Amino acid sequence: MGSAHTRLGRAGDAVSEELVEAAEAALAGPSGGSAVLPRVVGEAPVAVLLIDRGTGEVTYGNTAALRLAGDLELPLGTDAWADAVGLTDLDGHPLSGTDGPLSAIATGLPVAGEAVRAPGADGGPEQVLWVTGFPLGPGVDGLDLSLVVLLAVDEGPDAATGLVLQSLRDRAVVATDICFTISDPRRPGNPLVWVNPSFTRVTGYSAEEALGRNCSFLQGPATDPAVVAEIRAGIAARRQTTVTLLNHRKDGTAFWNQLSISPVFDRVGELTGFVGVQSDVTARVLLEAERAAAHAAERTARRDAEAAQERLRLMAEATTLLAGTLDTGELLDRLAGLCVPSLADWVFIARLDGDGVVDEVVVHHTGGDPAHLQDVRSAFLGRHLPESSPAYEAVRTGGPVVVRDLRPETLQPFSRGLDPRMLAELGTRSLLAVPLPARGGTRGVMTLVRAIDDGFSASDVGLAVDLGTRAGLALDNARLYEQEASVAEALQRSLLPELPAIDGVTGAAHYTSASAAAAVGGDFYDLLALPGDRIGMVIGDVAGHDLNAAATMGQLRGLLRAGCWDLDAPDPAVVLGRVDRLLDVLDVPGLATTVLLRADRPVDGGPWRVECSNAGHPPVLVRGPDGSVRPLTEEHDLLLGAAPQARRRTAVVEVEPGSLLIGFTDGLIEQPGAGGGPARDVDSGTAALVGLLAGLPVGLPAPDVCEAMTALVSARLDDVACLVVALH
Repeated sequence: MGSAHTRLGRAGDAVSEELVEAAEAALAGPSGGSAVLPRVVGEAPVAVLLIDRGTGEVTYGNTAALRLAGDLELPLGTDAWADAVGLTDLDGHPLSGTDGPLSAIATGLPVAGEAVRAPGADGGPEQVLWVTGFPLGPGVDGLDLSLVVLLAVDEGPDAATGLVLQSLRDRAVVATDICFTISDPRRPGNPLVWVNPSFTRVTGYSAEEALGRNCSFLQGPATDPAVVAEIRAGIAARRQTTVTLLNHRKDGTAFWNQLSISPVFDRVGELTGFVGVQSDVTARVLLEAERAAAHAAERTARRDAEAAQERLRLMAEATTLLAGTLDTGELLDRLAGLCVPSLADWVFIARLDGDGVVDEVVVHHTGGDPAHLQDVRSAFLGRHLPESSPAYEAVRTGGPVVVRDLRPETLQPFSRGLDPRMLAELGTRSLLAVPLPARGGTRGVMTLVRAIDDGFSASDVGLAVDLGTRAGLALDNARLYEQEASVAEALQRSLLPELPAIDGVTGAAHYTSASAAAAVGGDFYDLLALPGDRIGMVIGDVAGHDLNAAATMGQLRGLLRAGCWDLDAPDPAVVLGRVDRLLDVLDVPGLATTVLLRADRPVDGGPWRVECSNAGHPPVLVRGPDGSVRPLTEEHDLLLGAAPQARRRTAVVEVEPGSLLIGFTDGLIEQPGAGGGPARDVDSGTAALVGLLAGLPVGLPAPDVCEAMTALVSARLDDVACLVVALH
């Protein structure tokens, strides 16, 4: 043990023989549990085993041990492992069943060094192995383990001579790049009493500089105090401890040190020292750090991609939802639903009129008190936005306004008399106000509110601005629609007035425009009281479904009324001919189908005399008092606007009192087929209408018949007009 004694002697102190033996045992390999050992000595050039002293089994072998023993399944009894390897003493006697070094180590005894023989690799000459081992202390990984190191001595046939055996300790010391240290806890400060050459090579400190000092001199300002505390706790508890910490070499350079400290006990269980096994794992730590950074970058990229995908999804959903309605109230509700909870905990949306007054307010919250939300609505509706508010600033500048770290006292200036504590209860810690721009101005403002101080990132602001821009355009479209709808409704009221009350007849009418964006179209009807106590009935259809068609319809209806009141009391064919020529002269655009009826009242209880001229329109139907249904006449001529000089005819038909004259436009009868069947054309649609009318109760009033007819409409593909006149 000369070399070991020499190093210890340089420290100026003598140590116990037990501690020297523990130091020599530690030369061959690290101490530590089976979970740590593979990382520290897995590729060491010496064979390393772990033996469970409780079972006497080999539970772990490193790569060199596996090459020595072959492919053995662990755990395996110590004797069985020795037999599998072919271990013998120097005289050639098998080690199994003896008190050889493996058996001694398995019982917890330290072995400072003993030579054994083993078969040569691949059939070569036998080799000498130097066996050292020592217990790792109780409780490691819940087990009592001992460490065994077998160092191959390639010295030829005289490898077991005394001279070779004397040099084995020094050879074991340099057999690995792993650093080994021994400290003495019986001395103040638990100083180092032995280090191997790898320690001096890795740290830059000579043995003379290291011995007598606590190993903490390798630590620096960047060493994690929590890791240092863990080491101290393990030493105090006399338990095996493994950590990775930042240490510093003598030249000041830092390196990552994986340190495993195990207590060493003598035969009577007294603590004699701590064995430290150290390995420079800087490359591994840096690699793990790079891998962690790469994983973090990947996670960040994935989050960014997911956020971008979510933004695209939200924008696509916003486009669909906001473009799907022209009702302002529903549009604002949809916008609020897009914002909460995706973008905010609650949202306040205000629509502004032309003077900047809030004329509509929507407030949505993930779970706020409805009474509080109503208070917010009431505080702003019908008033200008407070000039100190972020919403006002967003409207004024046309850009987003972000306010963070809101408190009740900072909410006061723009809370419009609302209790700031109530706003705080709703979760008002940060807000983002975004204008809703439109053609020629700002139509509203959207305020997103979150319950955290720094609630809106730059990405959130960009998303909110994009959403606000889309919402502003949709809101402006709704405003334009409302204006157009108002004009259309006024036009409809003027063009399709309520039917007059005329003695001897009862009228009922229905009208539906094909366009959801306008309340009028080209279909029309009229019921007239004519000179000579006659009754006039008109129903027609101008090509088109918009305001232009409605304008043409208005002119046509006016010309028909005037024609029916000419002094010469013309019959329906003459009236239609004159109107057709006037449309041409006045350059009124479009084509129109029209049927005009003139009915003379019964004389002495006789039938009604009905004159009819048809300009390409579906025939008027007659429903008799008995419920039977038939066309009034099958005759029809060219539609108006096609040939102004075309010949027109008038058919005269007698109709019983109590009958119904039923006029309709083609939008009623031309409909998609039920259940995916073929679509209804004029003929099949007329047949369906006839069947419906025939099935109605006899004597059903005109208004009820008119309402029943609308059941044929399954899709608004065209304007629909119906006129039912009961002849009493």
